[in-house]
Amino acid sequence: MVKQCHLILENGTIAEGTGFGFEKTVYGEVVFSTGMCGYQESLTDPSYKGQILIMSHPIIGNYGINDRFSESPSVQVRGFVVREACFSPSAMYGHDTLDGLLKKNKVPGISELDTRSIIIGIREKGVLRGAIAFDEDPQDVLDQVCRMPYPSDSNLVAEASTKTILRYEKKGAKRVGLIDCGVKSNIVNELRKRFSVVQVPYDTPASVLRDEELDGLFLSNGPGDPRHPDLEATTIRTIRDLKEELPIMGICMGNQLLGLAFGGVTYKMKFGHRGVNQPVKHNGRVFITSQNHGYVLDPESLHGSGLEVDHLNVNDGTVVGLRHRELPIFSVQYHPEAAAGPRDTTFLFDDFVKILEAKR
Repeated sequence: MVKQCHLILENGTIAEGTGFGFEKTVYGEVVFSTGMCGYQESLTDPSYKGQILIMSHPIIGNYGINDRFSESPSVQVRGFVVREACFSPSAMYGHDTLDGLLKKNKVPGISELDTRSIIIGIREKGVLRGAIAFDEDPQDVLDQVCRMPYPSDSNLVAEASTKTILRYEKKGAKRVGLIDCGVKSNIVNELRKRFSVVQVPYDTPASVLRDEELDGLFLSNGPGDPRHPDLEATTIRTIRDLKEELPIMGICMGNQLLGLAFGGVTYKMKFGHRGVNQPVKHNGRVFITSQNHGYVLDPESLHGSGLEVDHLNVNDGTVVGLRHRELPIFSVQYHPEAAAGPRDTTFLFDDFVKILEAKR
């Protein structure tokens, strides 16, 4: 049965479409991804928590759903927006459908609307609050959208982080503490290939990490505003406490938290970088990377911090990587673990291995 619903944005846009997935009204920050593939990885990426995701590619769901492509145990987005949803996918990867995945996770989707014009509007005006609404008066929902707090006002990292300490042992390997701010599964996989890993909640104090007798510290990706006061009081404080004791590597939010711990400042981007084709310049070369972030570091704020910018986004010149001039510390704003996206920069995990080996 075709179910009519609406995508409603705070600027007054009300777009009627066809509902799929789980039928319920949801509210969130509306963002878009430019990826032609990787919809399952995006849906299950904890960094999308609190957001309604629009895919720019015109047909989504055509290669089905397979558990091995999930980046967390459940769908993380609040809602999903596509031009056309495929309900009869290829059997190449799996027979499960996008519609079935959303129903299972009680997440609504909307299709059959002009995603191109909506995305152009976001690029011109910036990210908007919005809703996907079933069986409700669109004007009533619009009023609620305009009154709702921004999702990033909440501590989304606390929702996405592990609640208990998890350990993954690898015989003879260096021991790395992973501060989980909403880590993707493939980051854990890449670390486990190389290290014994102790995965800890985002608010774990330095004293607990010292008791683990670690060789290095890893800072994960995650959702929301890196300057949230709860992160300043916990994660950022822990990084400050340990920055001269352990080698550190960070990815995505980990890059932002590292910069903040050294006195830098982040700001919210107009519409962020979300997709699998972002060019990054590093050491005289250009790499194509997977990115998912709405905040970046202000390079001017890093003067005198000891950190230098050594990765830049080619498209807009924003900061996408840092390295400390003296300490064994580096981070990137993009995702070298891919999932989805190119694997051009997985060597960064091996670079972290070399840093830890050099600390013998």
